[in-house]
Amino acid sequence: MSGNGSFANCCEPGGRAAGPGWPGEGGTRASGTPRPPWVAPALSTVLIVTTAVDVVGNFLVILSVLRNRKLRNAGNLFLVSLALADLVVALYPYPLILVAIFYNGWALGEVHCKASAFVMGLSVIGSVFNITAIAINRYCYICHSVAYHRLYRPWHTPLHICLVWLLTVVALLPNFFLGSLEYDPRIYSCTFIQTASAWYTVAVVAVHFVLPISIVSFCYLRIWVLVLQARRKAKSESKLCPRPSDLRNFLTMFVVFVIFAICWAPLNCIGLAVAINPEEMAPQVPDGLFVTSYSLAYFNSCLNAIVYGLLNKNFRREYKRILWGLWNPRHCSQDASKDSDAKGPQTPAPPAANGQHPPPAVNA
Repeated sequence: MSGNGSFANCCEPGGRAAGPGWPGEGGTRASGTPRPPWVAPALSTVLIVTTAVDVVGNFLVILSVLRNRKLRNAGNLFLVSLALADLVVALYPYPLILVAIFYNGWALGEVHCKASAFVMGLSVIGSVFNITAIAINRYCYICHSVAYHRLYRPWHTPLHICLVWLLTVVALLPNFFLGSLEYDPRIYSCTFIQTASAWYTVAVVAVHFVLPISIVSFCYLRIWVLVLQARRKAKSESKLCPRPSDLRNFLTMFVVFVIFAICWAPLNCIGLAVAINPEEMAPQVPDGLFVTSYSLAYFNSCLNAIVYGLLNKNFRREYKRILWGLWNPRHCSQDASKDSDAKGPQTPAPPAANGQHPPPAVNA
């Protein structure tokens, strides 16, 4: 893509964008053509709405798991990890992008640019790796229940989450050697530059998107096949079939996965197309398509908490309790005392298939 010069060549001593590839005072791009006038207001609106919903929603998710004993289980630790991945972008990169929009260019210097791009990558890759880990967890329990109890003992879950984040950091390290974290004037963001290295862009799309999506698709496909088989067998033998609540728990995480895939697919498709022939394809990518694909990707970070609230009654009830408790602290303290006397975790779900028991469902 045009205009992806290095930071050193594009910033004045004061840190203000003023060179090729940076939107100087006139709001022009590297090609010299003016940026479409709708980009700044549209992107600002998306970021403001996303940041507000992201912060409130993901804090609600984390507090819900910590407060509610029904939600406080090993499986939901992955949801807390996923919520943290969504939360970090709203606390650092998104506000910096809004500042860049206000100044019509990056005015915060190289350190913040690199750090912002790194945190953005940390969130994206951390999200997809956490979604993959959740799917593998569900698949192992239902399809390989014997091995599951060896692999997912209670103290193993924090180790698995640490491994997810370790792999996330390792996956980001090549960016610092390739210089692929730079400012892109079209979206006012410091981000991964798809034209920095064609082979690395292909590797990023393959390893950070296509491979995880394939793994998660396989896991959920196998889960739903077994659930359908169990229901069919239960009807034929007049046995209990899986409860609707258990099916909704699986459906919730499947919806989270589908939304993530939809929101990030356009940007990854653009990256793959550009990587095949950067010089020819990059100038042909319409600004509207590029900005829209990034806006859609940004918006994804606030959607998981909404999905949990819509599809999971335990999360929905806890959201109401927390919000009402903030409005009425006395009511909050009374609920806390009641919850301390409540019963333990949910009763395990009935058999899903072949006499195997589904796990205490990931309550999201």
